[in-house]
Amino acid sequence: MNNGSKLAMGIAAISLLLVGCGKATSSTSSKSSSSSQALSGKVTAVGSTALQPLAAKAGTNFTTKNSKVTLTVQGGGSGTGLSQVQAGAVSIGDSDIFAEEKDGIKADKLTDHKVAVVGMAPVVNKDTGVKNLKMAQLKQIFTGKITNWKEVGGKDQKIVIVNRAQGSGTRATFENAVLKGATAVKSQEQDSNGAVQKIVSSTPGAISYLAFSYFTNKLQAVSINNVTPTDNNVENNKWKIWSYEHMYTKGKPDAATAAFLTYMNSKTVQDSLVKDMGYISIHDMKVAKDAKGVVTQN
Repeated sequence: MNNGSKLAMGIAAISLLLVGCGKATSSTSSKSSSSSQALSGKVTAVGSTALQPLAAKAGTNFTTKNSKVTLTVQGGGSGTGLSQVQAGAVSIGDSDIFAEEKDGIKADKLTDHKVAVVGMAPVVNKDTGVKNLKMAQLKQIFTGKITNWKEVGGKDQKIVIVNRAQGSGTRATFENAVLKGATAVKSQEQDSNGAVQKIVSSTPGAISYLAFSYFTNKLQAVSINNVTPTDNNVENNKWKIWSYEHMYTKGKPDAATAAFLTYMNSKTVQDSLVKDMGYISIHDMKVAKDAKGVVTQN
């Protein structure tokens, strides 16, 4: 064989090798691309203002890692969240109460995802001079039977009640635990924890109630029967005013919504973000509560 023939055969062999390598690379690249397709979609969560800060922060962290997901978190109250998710208008309905507790909601058509626990407590303007109340006194205040702080050991000052709006899950939780079926006195109503926080801190004689996550040094959180409003006391039910933070879905959630709900229950959220933001991890609860308010040991 002459040198020209040898050279031609060598070039042909190299060409075949390169073609073979090209096919292998193309196949591997295709498999890699299909296995790492980015999560995408739109998730909208509406409802509880008590849950809103946690949902919003968790949502920001989630979309940082899943940049093709658009996640929107809005307030509006638990009643709004439940009605909106039932209507199919949103992906998630955030609520402080069980769907069974809300008139007009078909709970059997919704799926409950408990993502945290929130403690709630009465809060007063710091100038009232009151740091502890008996449960009976708290009930008498909100039903209009006690109208001056001096009647419960505080300043000679008129009590100004700031209630939550009808449909508020925080209001339902508070009234179930404190009023026990009695009717609250008519008073000004606010539809968010943030609004209550500002009004009570700036209004002499004011009292309302807030989620623990909204406590600030501008307010006085009130103990009840000498039990302080702390996470530990909620976890074992020594503190009675608490509720789950629910994220309700209707039907089978899409991939993005399902992934976000899984993230909400992860250790990343439950063991750090939940606690850092003033909520209580569902993993730490030593008791469980059902829709009828019956508490059992875990």
